[in-house]
Amino acid sequence: MTEPNNVCVLVVQIPGADRIAEALEPTEARRALERCMHRIDLAIEAHGGTAERRADAGVCASFRHGDAAVLAICEMFDRVQSLPPLRGLRMTISVGLHCGTGAEDAERGATRLAETAKPGHALASEAVVTQLSATGRQFVATSPSRNPALAGLGWTAFAVARQPAAASTPVDKPVEPRVRIRHGQDTLFVDHARPVVLLGRELGNDIVIADPRASRQHARIERRRDGFVLIDQSTNGTFLADDSGKESCIKGAELVLAGSGRIGCGFSANEVERELVFVDIV
Repeated sequence: MTEPNNVCVLVVQIPGADRIAEALEPTEARRALERCMHRIDLAIEAHGGTAERRADAGVCASFRHGDAAVLAICEMFDRVQSLPPLRGLRMTISVGLHCGTGAEDAERGATRLAETAKPGHALASEAVVTQLSATGRQFVATSPSRNPALAGLGWTAFAVARQPAAASTPVDKPVEPRVRIRHGQDTLFVDHARPVVLLGRELGNDIVIADPRASRQHARIERRRDGFVLIDQSTNGTFLADDSGKESCIKGAELVLAGSGRIGCGFSANEVERELVFVDIV
């Protein structure tokens, strides 16, 4: 749990859970909620959060830093939004984020914000926003929310967006670089709209590595203000080889991506493997 004097708590709720339970068969409804909760869990774990309490249609998690919590919110919205609709019903979540003087205080504030936020939206308290770095601040609205339901809280709250807040764009704005990731028949991009891609053996990852040497949540590729990094969080390490065959291995560390290359999750990237992941900056 986070230090008592700086507790940052995130509360996620699935506001349409009752409607889904009524519209679907019990088994189908349960699986739909489990899939949604699994994607929420992945986003929390990917950004260093700790699930403190769980329910069938919600979770309370603590974070050491507000920046990590904001990035987790952006990622979980992307993951939940990508779930296919069931009988015309699409899964949505509401999120609240608050920093308090203790765990109970922080959780109460985050719960109030989650209950106030509209489905598909997230609210962060001013106590969180004032602590954010420039990286986290770009995903938060520049002005407080005008939701009248916030009036009784005694403090202001800001909407958290899945993409950086809009700014004035010059006419000749250069094209921002992005990382193209290829694995088998799949191609994904890491860019401002999708700042994180997860690799691992577990089915909930963006790139699923069907090799026993890969960890369930093996590695991630993350976009940052100064470039792109490969971050290992595995047991057997992550290998990165460039086009010349020169290879680096990281374990519990990160490596800046440059140019093109290939990634081996738990095995050498110079092996002839169908589970290799190919990356290049385009």
